[in-house]
Amino acid sequence: MTAPRATYEVDGAAIRRLRMARGIQMADLARTARITPSYLSRLETGVRRQMRPPTYTALRTALGVEADDDQLLAPSEPNTE
Repeated sequence: MTAPRATYEVDGAAIRRLRMARGIQMADLARTARITPSYLSRLETGVRRQMRPPTYTALRTALGVEADDDQLLAPSEPNTE
């Protein structure tokens, strides 16, 4: 049995691209996801990269991204071992 993730590392550029493609204003997405516009801005610019699971779920839901879709997550580093 695996432990739940403590945080999600997100790709701010992907969040911004998807938000803009959906025609959603930053303030509207922030309100829907129950986060501040300032926090969303920091995510989109990459200043902030870690999100707690409930916040990540709220943002993903507000953007209409399915639970099994990882397009908002930062790409994982390839394992070089």
